[in-house]
Amino acid sequence: MAREMTLTAHASATLTLGLPLIGSSLAQMALHVADTVMMGWYGVVPLAALVLGSSSFFILFVLGSGFAKAVMPLVALARAEGDEAQVRRDARMGLWLSAAFGVLIYPVFWWSEPILLALGQTAEVSAMARDFLWIAGLGMIPALWVAVLQSWLAALGRTQVVLWVTLAAVGLNVAVGWALIFGNWGAPELGVRGAAIATLSVQVASLAALGLYAALLPALRPYRLFQRFWRVDGPALRGVFRLGWPIGLTGIAEGGLFQASALMMGWVGTVELAAHGIALEAAAVAFMIHVGLSSAATIRIAGFAGTGDARALRDAATVALVLSGVVAAVVIAIFLTHPAGVIGLFVDKTKPESGAIIEFGVTLLVMAALFQTADAMQVMALGLLRGVQDTKVPMVLAAVSYWLIGIPASYVLAFPLGLGGIGLWAGLVIGLVAAGGSLMARFWLLAPKAGLAGEPAL
Repeated sequence: MAREMTLTAHASATLTLGLPLIGSSLAQMALHVADTVMMGWYGVVPLAALVLGSSSFFILFVLGSGFAKAVMPLVALARAEGDEAQVRRDARMGLWLSAAFGVLIYPVFWWSEPILLALGQTAEVSAMARDFLWIAGLGMIPALWVAVLQSWLAALGRTQVVLWVTLAAVGLNVAVGWALIFGNWGAPELGVRGAAIATLSVQVASLAALGLYAALLPALRPYRLFQRFWRVDGPALRGVFRLGWPIGLTGIAEGGLFQASALMMGWVGTVELAAHGIALEAAAVAFMIHVGLSSAATIRIAGFAGTGDARALRDAATVALVLSGVVAAVVIAIFLTHPAGVIGLFVDKTKPESGAIIEFGVTLLVMAALFQTADAMQVMALGLLRGVQDTKVPMVLAAVSYWLIGIPASYVLAFPLGLGGIGLWAGLVIGLVAAGGSLMARFWLLAPKAGLAGEPAL
């Protein structure tokens, strides 16, 4: 029985479920890293535009992906209860809500240039970022549907296919980007537009692969995911929406911290913005490992919360946190001992601006080591809280930590106190520490009891 599992058994179960999810998260991150590396070789201004464009797309994707993330604990719970119809309905309504979001958000991409100009970005960088978003924005619905299918498959234990499809997507992204960014293999040289086309191609191809797998795999046919797809299921729609919108806003709260820092770094300078983007990419690679562990924790905690197994829930949470802590320690060691080597991977060292980018990026990467533990704590706590369907209070805690503490601290340290880009990153550290501490306290003090009482936490 689950309550008799040893900590070693919990670790094995978490890694069995989580390693493919970690691999998938890293592969997903590799898509963005590949674009950043290729654009870093292409030029500083295009790289700055890509940083703004991709971060703008991502922050809106995070908002919409709340519905996809809500599917994971809901489907895990329905599966544990043996309710095949509910497994299908929750995922289908997640797809519906994601599509609606994608349609409503595209005007933001269309009007991105005047928005970026109003936010203080240069005309050249804003125009290039607009070119990226006009194309990449068309992929919002495919990207969100991929996220829903990934959550659905992961909750059903089908994490391997998520990994392999994402790895294939990395190869496709590199191939299309290499051709269209630089004009290789007889293709036109499109710069940031080439990166956008590569991104869109990956999203459409990934959706096709996962959709066919979900529809045709014999083991998944009993769930009949796409059966009567046009039919609205009111209770399932409300359930996904109730759980999903706070998850999306929580992601916005965190993503907004980093997006605001990117915008403010643009006020500091183009070289600083390019270095900022590279350092964030490096930190995000490490973060993806914690995301994979967090997703595994969500699935396992949802099952234990549904069966009322308090001891197994606590043990599973403890083991997941220990694993995440080990990862954070390794990353800190790498960032502190080899910062120049990490930053140097992202730039063409023959270009005149590269030295300044590496120098500033090294300082930022050392600061990134400071928030590794806090960043790991906050994402793991969010995964654990989603497992007991507690999303509203975490949303408030994240908003306070990032918007009332982190962003103001970044601005004050960077500009009134004159610390520039270093001050911006110090504010990131402050905001993440506040979020990590408060969210972890929420889980251990309140959420497990509320979830095990048979009702979602409030």
